[in-house]
Order: sequence, then C-alpha cells, then structure tokens
Amino acid sequence: MMARIVWKGAIAFGLVHVPIVVHAASRPSRLDFDWIDRRDNAPVGYQRINKRTGRAIDGEHIVKGYEYEKGEYVYMNDEDFARANVAATQTVEILDFVKAEEVPLYYFDTPYYLAPDRRGGPGYALLHRALRDSGRIGIAQVVLHTRQHLAAVMPVGEVLMLVTMRYADEIVPAEEFGLDDAATHDRPGARELRMAMRLLDDMTCKWDPAQYRDAYRDDLLAAIDRKVRAGKTHELAEPGEAAPRASAKVIDLAAMLQQSLERGKRRAGAPAPPAKKAAPARKATAKGAAAKRARKTPARRAPARKAA
Repeated sequence: MMARIVWKGAIAFGLVHVPIVVHAASRPSRLDFDWIDRRDNAPVGYQRINKRTGRAIDGEHIVKGYEYEKGEYVYMNDEDFARANVAATQTVEILDFVKAEEVPLYYFDTPYYLAPDRRGGPGYALLHRALRDSGRIGIAQVVLHTRQHLAAVMPVGEVLMLVTMRYADEIVPAEEFGLDDAATHDRPGARELRMAMRLLDDMTCKWDPAQYRDAYRDDLLAAIDRKVRAGKTHELAEPGEAAPRASAKVIDLAAMLQQSLERGKRRAGAPAPPAKKAAPARKATAKGAAAKRARKTPARRAPARKAA
C-alpha cells in the first residue's frame, strides 16, 4: 500500500535544493474506542458549547483566538498562519550540521521518510552519502501541520529520514527536580559495580525491535476477542493471575545482582536450585471479590470496529 504523502517541498542546504516528498514513518497502534449509549448501542457525539451561555454553536461562528490579556483576544485566520513564514512551509531549511552523537536522544520525537521528488535523485544521493560518511546529521527547521519544528535530517540505511525534535525550552532541566547530582550522590561499591557489569553483559543482545510487544494493547485485544466470542449469554474466560508487584522495602543491591546473575545462568541451561515451600495464600481482597463478581456478569456485545 502506498504511504500517504504528508508534505512536499525541498531540502535546502547552502545553495543546494533537493525536491522531496515526506511520508510518515510511524503508525498509531493505540486502540480506538467509541463512546456508546448502552441502552441502544448508538454512538455518543459531542457538541461545541459556548462556555458562557451553555448553548451549542455552529462551526461558522468559531475562530482561533490568542489571549494577550485576561479576557482580551486577537483573532487569527488561515491566511494569517499561511503568511507567517511562506518560505518555511515549503522548505526543510538545514541550518547546521552536527555530530550525531552530540544530540541527546530525548530531543528526538516523530520520524518521517524523505523520498526524492522530480529530478531530486542526484542531490538526495549526494546528501545521504555526505551525511553517512561524515557521521553528521543536519539540524533543520520545517513547518508541518501549521507548526514550525526543529528537525534532524539523517541517513538511516539507504534512505534519508527527517525526525522532528524538541526545542531547548521544551526540555525541563533536571535541576528543577533536584536531580542534577542524582547519579553521583550515592557511589556504588566496586563489587556491586563488577556484578552489575556482568549482569549487563549477560543481558546484552542484538537489537531486535520485533521482540518487544505492547502487552497492554495485546491484553486489551484478547479481552475484546473473548467478549466477542462469548456473546451476550456466555461467561468470560478467567484471566490469568497477575504478577505480584515489587515491594518498597530496602533491598540489598549485591544480593539482587547475584540473584539476577543466577537466573541468567538457569536460562542458559544450568540446573535450578530446589524450590522453596510456597507461602500460604492471602485472603481475597475486596477488589478481588469485586472483580470475581464482575466476571460473572454477562458480557455485552462489543461495538463494531471502525472502518480503516
């Protein structure tokens, strides 16, 4: 399926202009739930309300306004936004080139693919090769969705990517939370550090993003599937036991590291130590009883999913 075009324009660096097409490089995975009236399964809608009168208003009476003083607004229309920076709306203007490792990861935000457009191939290939061989990325500004973004132009494999970035004033300094010396306030012991390094070595693997799953989303999809299969007159399947939450007790770092290392050895095939006698089960909590009662409640028919 052809990716949707987000934006068309050009990359500019110096006097070089490279025509490009911008495609989204990420897709939302969040499940989309509708508000439904349980009495008749009708979708629940929203109205735009005048907060002073409480009455619904039509779109023709709504404008964008900036509150420059309490209760005082200046109106802005589409032409005002378009005229704010005409050149920037059609150009990825590279301002500087920096070493890629100099930019902290927390500045990066949303990725986009850049594709060459209309005889832009030679310039595209030239920029890609220069960035790849130099280990640099381009720091640029671009207007997307009516907002000017700081962005990085970088080579990824055989393509160029544009990744929007946060401006410096959007990053909250660690000092505001008293965290400027958080990692140096308590110094680890030499033995603990050696064990931690061993644990890191044992847990190090080749990066494979496909092995990491959104367990919350998967569990929701499984619950939806159970409800659809159960219909209105069937009970839902019993969910699995939740993993116990870690306590807030003071822990012995060395002991925890040693246990982690031993667990890693067992995964690799070493024999496991004899199992300890299980502790007596706790009494069911009120919340657990409520959950059990809820599971006995007949499931309602799940609403139809939205068309793509």
